[in-house]
Amino acid sequence: MPLDPVTPVPLTHDLLRADILRHLTYTLGKDADHASLSDWRMALSHAIRDRIVEPWFASTRRTWAEGRKRVYYLSMEFLIGRLLEDACVNLGLREAAAAAMADLGQDFAAVVEDEPDAALGNGGLGRLAACFMESMATLGCPAYGYGIRYEYGLFRQRFENGMQVETPEDWLKQQHPWEFERPEAAYTVGLKGHVFHDQGRETWEPGETVCAWAYDTPVIGWGGRWANTLRLWAAKPTTQFDLDRFNRGDYAAAAEPETLARTLSRVLYPDDTTYQGKELRLKQEYFLTSAALQDILRRHLAGGLALRDLPKHVAIQMNDTHPAIAGPELIRLLHDDHGIEFAEALGIARACLGYTNHTLLPEALERWATFTFGNVLPRHMQIVERIDQWHRDEHPGRPHYVGIVKHHEVRMGELAFVMSHRVNGVSALHTDLVKKNLFPELHALHPDRIINQTNGVTPRRWLRMCNRPLSDLITDTIGTGWEDHLDRLTGLEPHVDDSGFRDAFAAAKRQNKVALAGWIHEHCGVTVSPDAMFDVQIKRIHEYKRQLLNILQTVAHWHAIRQNPNGNWVPRVKIFGGKAAPGYAVAKEIIHLINDVAATINADPVTRDLLTVIYPPNYNVSLAERLIPAADLSEQISTAGKEASGTGNMKFMLNGAPTIGTLDGANVEIRAEVGAENFFLFGLTAEEVVRRREDPDHARKAIEASQPLQDVLMMVAEGRFSPGQPDRYHGLVDRVWHHDDFLVAVDFAAYDAAQARADAAYADRDAWVRMAAMNTARAGFFSSDRTIRGYMADVWDVTPAL
Repeated sequence: MPLDPVTPVPLTHDLLRADILRHLTYTLGKDADHASLSDWRMALSHAIRDRIVEPWFASTRRTWAEGRKRVYYLSMEFLIGRLLEDACVNLGLREAAAAAMADLGQDFAAVVEDEPDAALGNGGLGRLAACFMESMATLGCPAYGYGIRYEYGLFRQRFENGMQVETPEDWLKQQHPWEFERPEAAYTVGLKGHVFHDQGRETWEPGETVCAWAYDTPVIGWGGRWANTLRLWAAKPTTQFDLDRFNRGDYAAAAEPETLARTLSRVLYPDDTTYQGKELRLKQEYFLTSAALQDILRRHLAGGLALRDLPKHVAIQMNDTHPAIAGPELIRLLHDDHGIEFAEALGIARACLGYTNHTLLPEALERWATFTFGNVLPRHMQIVERIDQWHRDEHPGRPHYVGIVKHHEVRMGELAFVMSHRVNGVSALHTDLVKKNLFPELHALHPDRIINQTNGVTPRRWLRMCNRPLSDLITDTIGTGWEDHLDRLTGLEPHVDDSGFRDAFAAAKRQNKVALAGWIHEHCGVTVSPDAMFDVQIKRIHEYKRQLLNILQTVAHWHAIRQNPNGNWVPRVKIFGGKAAPGYAVAKEIIHLINDVAATINADPVTRDLLTVIYPPNYNVSLAERLIPAADLSEQISTAGKEASGTGNMKFMLNGAPTIGTLDGANVEIRAEVGAENFFLFGLTAEEVVRRREDPDHARKAIEASQPLQDVLMMVAEGRFSPGQPDRYHGLVDRVWHHDDFLVAVDFAAYDAAQARADAAYADRDAWVRMAAMNTARAGFFSSDRTIRGYMADVWDVTPAL
């Protein structure tokens, strides 16, 4: 059955201008003479949203009419970024929108810049979820994304005296024009309370309840042919207001139910260094999962379908361990609420659920104390113990059985594994390590359950939208169609030998660098040359991602320039971006060091034309869209065996930035695709890391073997970058010497040598451009469309509608 309509209604900029003025007047209540920039943005957003609604409705009708299986993607994060320009690009309306705004005396670029980033995520996990939602819409895979509508997101980052300071990310202080409030889709979520045994059945009476209130955002795919739904839950009280208390003058107590309920959807990843923080995190995860599953069952039953047929119509994907409570909750709903026998309910749940693992760090696999878990979710504690016993009974005679409940902890990674019919890693290396190191016992019991689905990124946002100079060159060279068939980029390879193409490629890169240099001057107060190498590391701050290695090598490079200022140096601009978790003291100390080093280097008259360090605060999707197209070198330097995949590495590759990196995560596959000659490899392999860490003196030996590293650590320890507080970084230096869990010292010399190779390569600018162009030409494998096709075939058993 064809989708009706299959494309957006043809729209000239004159018609769009009329729609903008109509929304300005009748939706916003403003006239053109008194409208602010935000008013114009809201009017344009509503006009563009109107063009999304028709394919959104048509996609839903077709899904119902054809009885199509739906995918339900559960994620604590959806880092969707700005939506206005993305929607215009996917609908093919960007030029019309820009022309309409120009007719109205407004600059389209300024209007786009006025939109706040939706504060719904932190890093790669959330951005991957957003790419997947867009790819599912592009491919016609019927889907809902389920998340939380955080009022303040993670936090807004700023720097005071070089230190990270967290303030609320108040992105919802203005109306969010892309969402539709759905008061009819509201569900009661219970917490705490007691479980009673009555007539052979368990009955849970929650001690607290909260209402999950739905807000829907349509997600439009490329060409406007299909749209899916991102449904976000806001927490609201089940008891709105205590009028009796208010009338007695107890005003704070009267508002207490609303205050406590809204706490669940205020902040992403509340600090869990306290018991209250841990409890809040668990409540958030259950709030999201319970609301989503209630919504899924309600939709299934509304279609007149039997619950026993749920796996034929429903595929539920758990994006990491945060929604791992989905297994017990789905069993509870099927067994307690709908009367299906426990064993059958368990089988139905497992047939519906899939689990994507995103971490190789054992501490990142959530574990809840049984006291906390049982206190917050007493009925689920019983169900988890029963699942654990069932799985143990299924595999008797195992002397070292790895339990879900063990050592007074509920292990959410093991729970997600046991309750899923498929478990997937997100890169070839990561999947192998999940089998060997993370879940070896469970893999031995279920050897066919773990599969690989290497991550990808959407080329519509990460090339077509954010890098117009390069995307226009690609289209001029190989034609249209690469946007949703990224493997066609291989058609660029024959042109890489053409000097005219290389000149055009270099010109596109320079245009992006000139724009970024202007932005840096305006927002950071630092002048940089677009002729310098732009060397970029942007990701959340964590020891395993090794921003510390980067900044220590930067200091070594600066020291070398000072010793020989007339040497043949390649000018560099080192750019960092990323946030540290509020409770992660070491990561925040690394941020402080980066900013202190930047202040010293940027003020040095000897080196300022050869080395600059930039660290813009509050890294987010929009900043990434500015930095990645302008990058010359992509820093992917995590300790081998620690990064699951990475997607920033793919975005840099797509935009023509060669990688300097370890054989970690998807770097392995990037190097295989692009060729070793177009990749700056350094460092130990994952196997070598394991062996080296067995030597307790590995760091000391590496430091003693490297005079540059000794010099750097001495400068840091003596207060060269913190003269007002010379001992500021004694703890950080001590960690490198004695507690270097992520092998910064061991890999330092190899990293320094790789940076020297990158300098030599950049000095031959034509050869560098060839290398950069080959990165773009061979990036086709890393489309999230390819990843989603893999999930549809190997995990979800869903056929595309388009």
